[in-house]
Amino acid sequence: MNKLTRILALSVLVLFVASPVFAQGAGPAAPGTTTNWDLGSALGAGIVLLGAGFGIGRIGGSAVESMARQPEVADKIQGAMIVAAALIEGATFFALLVCLLRVFK
Repeated sequence: MNKLTRILALSVLVLFVASPVFAQGAGPAAPGTTTNWDLGSALGAGIVLLGAGFGIGRIGGSAVESMARQPEVADKIQGAMIVAAALIEGATFFALLVCLLRVFK
């Protein structure tokens, strides 16, 4: 399957998952029930954490590979890797906080 087909399939899947949100009634939900917004926020939090895990894993792998090629610049590579990982963690924490605030409004 080529890249465009995968992107289109993922887009269609996301649209099918999101479609029940638009079908929700206008009235408030009863206490103790789970709404579609709660499920969407939980799904969003999971996607955020998966993306952060892949991003930090890729940074770590690339940094270790670079250090193996050029051991003399390992300190500079390690410093840059830590800064990049911290930026990803900050963005991840913010996105996770937004999803959790939506769940526990």
